[in-house]
Amino acid sequence: MKTQIILANPRGFCAGVDRAIDIVNQALVKFGAPIYVRHEVVHNKTVVEELKSQGVIFVDELDEVPESAHVIFSAHGVSDKVEQEAIKFKLRSFDATCPLVTKVHSEVQRHARAGRDIILIGHDGHPEVEGTLGRHHPGESGSQIYLVQDEEEAMELKVKQPQNLTYVSQTTLSLDDTNAIVSILYSRFPEILKPKSSDICYATQNRQDAVKQLALEAEYIVVIGSRNSSNSNRLKELAEKCGTPSILIDDYSELNFTDLSGYKKIGVTAGASAPESLVQGVVTALCQSLNGEPLELGENKEDIFFRLPPELR
Repeated sequence: MKTQIILANPRGFCAGVDRAIDIVNQALVKFGAPIYVRHEVVHNKTVVEELKSQGVIFVDELDEVPESAHVIFSAHGVSDKVEQEAIKFKLRSFDATCPLVTKVHSEVQRHARAGRDIILIGHDGHPEVEGTLGRHHPGESGSQIYLVQDEEEAMELKVKQPQNLTYVSQTTLSLDDTNAIVSILYSRFPEILKPKSSDICYATQNRQDAVKQLALEAEYIVVIGSRNSSNSNRLKELAEKCGTPSILIDDYSELNFTDLSGYKKIGVTAGASAPESLVQGVVTALCQSLNGEPLELGENKEDIFFRLPPELR
């Protein structure tokens, strides 16, 4: 009897990741190596190593970049301070921030101008959260911003203006966990202003929905993504919350086929920063080692596309 290798849909690259990688590749074509990138352009080990091999240099801070060099800001976004540093150091910068992250930045700036207190739901230290916090400039408006990471912090939070309050969120969070936090905020601050639309990005939500379906079919789920990828970690956690054991791997070399041999239905998905080539590598390895047969679960109906900056089109 063959082992079913069930592939989730949608999976892998989203429009924001596609755009960020295209920006780096187009910069290499137009300007040649080296191209500098502040932080990992997307959180995927394979993508980063491939770009390094083409002449991309990843740096932690802009003072590591030579004057007049070309630098790209990662898909996770940056603070106003970083943008000003690029000007100060006379760098030629390109912004690969996902447009859905930019939307959150704009919301924070708008609420700050209105003097409203803001709750940011997200993970402390994540580059996206750091960039969003760095977009909050209250000026004389009196606006405050508060970071909330979980339900416990939501229960304990004290704000300056409970009657003049709103919330935004990191785009790659668990939808269920975020909704649980939001429910607490509504119970504690009944007048909190609800965003016009969810800040959890379409790709994060779609991949989480796909994992829920996959968990109904599979006995074990393999999530392809790097350890520092927020959305990939959320997929693994969600699979386990659905009662299906799961593992997060960078590529097929991390698979233990002896452990997997006891399963006849193995699910496979990938975080939004993991390329399809890694998925196919895992599927091939599973099929060869476990007498597997691939099966697509549903279909990918995503058709969102984000344009490149005008200078790189």
